[in-house]
Amino acid sequence: MPLLKIQNLSLSIRDTPILDKVCLSLEPGKVLGLVGESGSGKSMAALAIMQLLPKFSQTSGSIHYRNGSSTTKDLLQLSEKNMCSLRGRGIGMIFQEPMTALNPLKTIGNQMMEGLRLHLRLSRSEAETRIIRLMERVGLPVNKFPLGRYPHELSGGQRQRIIIAIAIALKPSLLIADEPTTALDVTTQAQILDLLQELVAETQAGLLLISHDLAVVADMADHIAIMKSGVIVEQDETLNLFGNLKHPYSKALLKASRHVPPKVTLRRKTSTETPVLSVRDLSRDYPLSRQFPYIRRRLFRANDGIAFDIYKGESVGLVGESGCGKSTLARAILALEPIQEGIVRLNGQLFNSPQLSKQQKNGLVDLKQHVQVVFQDPFGSFNPRHMVGRSIAEPLHLTRPAVSQTEQNERVKRALHDVRLSPDDAQKYPHEFSGGQRQRLAIARALISRPSLIIADEPVSALDVSVRAQILDLFGELRSTLGISYLFISHDLHVVRAVTDRVLIMKNGKIIETGNTVEVFTDPQMAYTRQLLSASLSLETVLDKKSGSTPLPAISPL
Repeated sequence: MPLLKIQNLSLSIRDTPILDKVCLSLEPGKVLGLVGESGSGKSMAALAIMQLLPKFSQTSGSIHYRNGSSTTKDLLQLSEKNMCSLRGRGIGMIFQEPMTALNPLKTIGNQMMEGLRLHLRLSRSEAETRIIRLMERVGLPVNKFPLGRYPHELSGGQRQRIIIAIAIALKPSLLIADEPTTALDVTTQAQILDLLQELVAETQAGLLLISHDLAVVADMADHIAIMKSGVIVEQDETLNLFGNLKHPYSKALLKASRHVPPKVTLRRKTSTETPVLSVRDLSRDYPLSRQFPYIRRRLFRANDGIAFDIYKGESVGLVGESGCGKSTLARAILALEPIQEGIVRLNGQLFNSPQLSKQQKNGLVDLKQHVQVVFQDPFGSFNPRHMVGRSIAEPLHLTRPAVSQTEQNERVKRALHDVRLSPDDAQKYPHEFSGGQRQRLAIARALISRPSLIIADEPVSALDVSVRAQILDLFGELRSTLGISYLFISHDLHVVRAVTDRVLIMKNGKIIETGNTVEVFTDPQMAYTRQLLSASLSLETVLDKKSGSTPLPAISPL
């Protein structure tokens, strides 16, 4: 008997259709993968199961859930009180955006204890004992990550692991994982996927895995459903599905997952050329919490002696595990954070150093227009009270001479078109978009001023394979036509290999290996680099392993 059975689920919000007669079934101890483009309705299907839909939602059909006994419940007919008793204990969910799912005013320890104490009536010490074990299982030992930390004190990948720990704390019989590995590096991703598989095997739980990463879904799922515009266009057992794709959309997804952007020929730099970005001996320290008021506060060194150059038209990759200091380095380069040692130069001019006065920093406005950033958390980087058109146009306020309102509107439309969104989207608010669409908006904002350097912190991690292919092609096109340089921070080693000329491998705040991307990936010198490469999943490797080395059939051109 199925653990979860969705029959003819239709959903509309303010008379806008979102889901259309969705039918899915999940057995205990099995993994169901749900795949589709950003905005196809995957997350809305998950929220429908949890009954966390926005106001003015209208649903029809049924969502039957069986928890332990042979009797089933239609979740669409349950009261909010009954759903509250199921959420967390019977049905757990790993949300897509960890920063918005966590309360910024509560410590991670209190947030992890909340569900345990509410559902199991545990004492604080009993709940804390369980949490310590959970933290170990998700790779965040409490001796390095105290329970008194707040969400903003963790990296994106570390926050994602906290969300996963909260979701599995009560060992729910149904676990919904909405992009659970988007913010994770390859080694942590492998660890978390193993943990989810262990949980399914131990408790015979059912796992609904929502992801745009075909390799992850193929590795984990027993059965896969492909969704387009709120409709399930194709579903079957994993090997049968990939071995005999029927729908044109399914074939297009597979083709996009294998897409390699056109290689941009790097113009040879001269010995006298000034780098677009020059970083020398950069170090960044953070103060740790004091145990006692009279003890001197200890410092944590997030970046230690970083040095590298990026020249015009060059793309440099920065790779490392979650929490190794990649995003901290990006913020230090952008002068969003002070540095304790070293200097940062942009186009030969001093941009950040410990010696810069407040007055000197205020005088860097003209220089700031030449560098833009795509932040890792797209929702957190937008003002929720502003329409996205205004947010996308923000970098134009730095432009000299000033840009007229008419030209601003035209540039916003062009930027939205570049990232495959509609000009009408400028009049919407950030919450009206899916996670992948918000990431495209962040990329549009970075591109609008046509800077000389873009620091891209996980720019395609939240994007589905088809949009990712388009965006990577766009990055390459702008690089070849406008000479834009990139610092490309990513966990996706396949993307880094495809779009960068050189790569920097970071571990514990230090650059431990650097060189030509192809050479480093082909013949890594450091054991840590070899470990990263071995943990990286590819769709072909996964399917070969599952099928006993039966090659994947070739996909005919569309």
